[in-house]
Amino acid sequence: MDKNTFTGLFLIMAIIAGSIYFLKPSDAELKKERLVQQQDSIRKGLAKAKSAATAAIKPDTNKAQAVDSALLKSPFGAASVGSEKTVTLENKDLLVKLSTRGGKVASVELKNFKTFDKKPLILFSGAQNHFGLNFTAGNTPINTDNYYFTPSAPELKVAEKDSASVTLRLSYSPTQYIDYVYSLKGTGYKLGLTIKPTGLDGVINNSGNINLNWAASLHKQEKDIKQERQYSTVYYFNTEGHDDWLSETKDDQKDISDKKMAWIAFKQHFFSNALIVKNGISRSNMAVSTDVADTADVKQMKADLTIARSADGSVPMEFYFGPNRYSTLKAQGSDLQKLVNLGWGPLKYINQFAVLPVFNFLKQFNWSYGLIILVLTIVLKLVLSPLTYKSYLSMAKMRVLKPEMDEIKTKVGEDNPTLLQQEYLKLYKKAGVNPLGGCLPLVIQMPIVIAFFRFFPSLFELRGESFLWMHDLSTYDSVITFAPIAILGGISHISLMCLLMTISTLIYTYFNNQISGATGQMKYIGYITPIVFLVTLNSYPAGLNYYYFLANMLTFLQQYLIKFMVDDKKIHAQIQENKKKPEEKKKKSGFGARMEEMMRQQQVQPKKK
Repeated sequence: MDKNTFTGLFLIMAIIAGSIYFLKPSDAELKKERLVQQQDSIRKGLAKAKSAATAAIKPDTNKAQAVDSALLKSPFGAASVGSEKTVTLENKDLLVKLSTRGGKVASVELKNFKTFDKKPLILFSGAQNHFGLNFTAGNTPINTDNYYFTPSAPELKVAEKDSASVTLRLSYSPTQYIDYVYSLKGTGYKLGLTIKPTGLDGVINNSGNINLNWAASLHKQEKDIKQERQYSTVYYFNTEGHDDWLSETKDDQKDISDKKMAWIAFKQHFFSNALIVKNGISRSNMAVSTDVADTADVKQMKADLTIARSADGSVPMEFYFGPNRYSTLKAQGSDLQKLVNLGWGPLKYINQFAVLPVFNFLKQFNWSYGLIILVLTIVLKLVLSPLTYKSYLSMAKMRVLKPEMDEIKTKVGEDNPTLLQQEYLKLYKKAGVNPLGGCLPLVIQMPIVIAFFRFFPSLFELRGESFLWMHDLSTYDSVITFAPIAILGGISHISLMCLLMTISTLIYTYFNNQISGATGQMKYIGYITPIVFLVTLNSYPAGLNYYYFLANMLTFLQQYLIKFMVDDKKIHAQIQENKKKPEEKKKKSGFGARMEEMMRQQQVQPKKK
C-alpha cells in the first residue's frame, strides 16, 4: 500500500471515529432521558392509582348533582353538563365510535386490518383527541368539544349496499342548535360530516366562517415505532394541486393563509386520517410533535382551521380513515394518492409512471410479494442491460490500457499530476477510449436505485406479507437481538437480509475492482461503503434489502454472461487499430476537448508565473 492510499484510508477512519465520538449523547443528555423515563413511570403509576380510586367510589345516583346556576344561564349552558355516551357507526370496513361529548369521532377501528401483533387496529382514541368549533356567543368563548350533544340514534350498522346517517345535536334552545350529521355507506373508508347551524345567526358572532380545532394522538400500529415515526406527519393539499407536509424527523409547525387548502391529513406510515373540506380551508395552522418517552402513540398532530360556510350556513366535509394504499387512495378522489410519498423530483415520476405500473401488473398473477420483487428486479435489469454492457465494455478497455498507463506514469512521474493527466488524455484520444464510459451508465442508473429506496418503504402492499424467513417485508427481519448500542443510533438487532445484501455488495465490489482494475484509495473506499450501508439500512424494510440483494446477484449473472461476449485480445487489437488512424479522422468528444483545453491551461499557468 503506497503512502497516498494509506493517508486516504487513515483520514476516512479518522472521520468515522470522530463522527462516532462527537455525535454520541453526552452524560447530561443520558441523565435527562433517564429522568424523563422515571417521571413517566411515576405519572403512569399515579394515573392507575387515581383510576382505581375513582372506580372504588360509586356515585349516589339518587342524589342530584350540584350545578352552577350561572353556568346554566350562559350560552349553551344546559349542554355544559351531562354524561359522555357513545354512538356506534359500522359498515363492512369501519367501526366508528362517536362521543356525545363534543359530538366528535372518538375512535376509529379498521376492521380488515390488524396491528403488527394481531390486535384490532384502532387509529386513535382517548382524551388527547379533539374536534370542535371555536366561536363567540354572547361575549362568551365557546368550544363545542367541551359540550354535550344529543344523538338521534345509539347505534347504526349499515348494510353493504345501503347508506345511513345519524345526527348529534348541540342545543341552545328548542329552535336554535348545531347539528353534526354523520353519514356512512355500506362499504368504504369515508365518513361524511355536515355541520348545520340553525337559528344561531344572532347568537354566534363570526364573519361567515367557522374556526375548527382538530387534534389526534395516533396509536402505534407497526413493529418499529422509530421507523413508523420516520414516515408520519401532517400532509396537506391545496386547491391549486400542490401537496406538501411538515417535517417527518422533528417537531414542526406551519401557518398557511395565502393558499386555500382542499384537505389536511394526519398521516402515519401505512394509515391516514384525512379531513376533506368541500368549501376549502382558507387558513390553516398545523403542528406535529413527538413524545419520545411515549411508546404507545407515534405522534401528536393538530390543525386549527378556518372554513367558509355554504350559502345555507352549513359546512360539508368528509373524513377518510383508511390505508395508504396508492390504488385505494386514488379511488377516493381529491388526489388523496399524494399521501404516498414516492420521492422528490424525477424519482417521483420514475416510481409513479414506471415502477408502480409494472408492480401493479405483476400483482394480477397473485404471486407472493417476494416473487413479485424478484420478477420486478429481473425486468429492471433487462431494461438496463444495454447500459450494463456498455459500462463493462468501457471498464474492459481501461483494463487493457492499464499497462500503457503504468508506463506513462513511470516515465512522467507523480510530481507533475497535470502533465500526467495530459499524457493520459493523449493515450485515450489515440485509443478512442472514453475514461468516463464506465461511470456514465452507472450514473444514469443511480436515480432508479434511489427511487426504489423510497418506493419499497412506502409500499403498503408489503405490510404483513411474509417470504422465506421474513415475516413482514415492510419492516426489518431480526436474526440477532441485543441491548441498544447508543453510538450506532440505538441499533438493537441485526437484519439477516441486510447482512446478506452487505456481503453481496462486498463481493460485487471485489469483482468490479477486478474488471475495472481499480487501485489506490478508490479500491478501498468501495469496501467501506457497504459497511456503512449495513448500519444505515439495518432497520429498513426487509423488502428493500431483498431488492438490493437480488440486484447484486443479477448483476453478477449479467457480468458473467457479458464476460463471454467481451474478448480482451480483440479489444486490444481494436485499440491498436485506433492508434494507427490519422488524428483528423478521430472523433473528439466535447468532454474530451474541454478536458484537454483545461489541462493545457493548467500547464501554461505555471510557466507564466
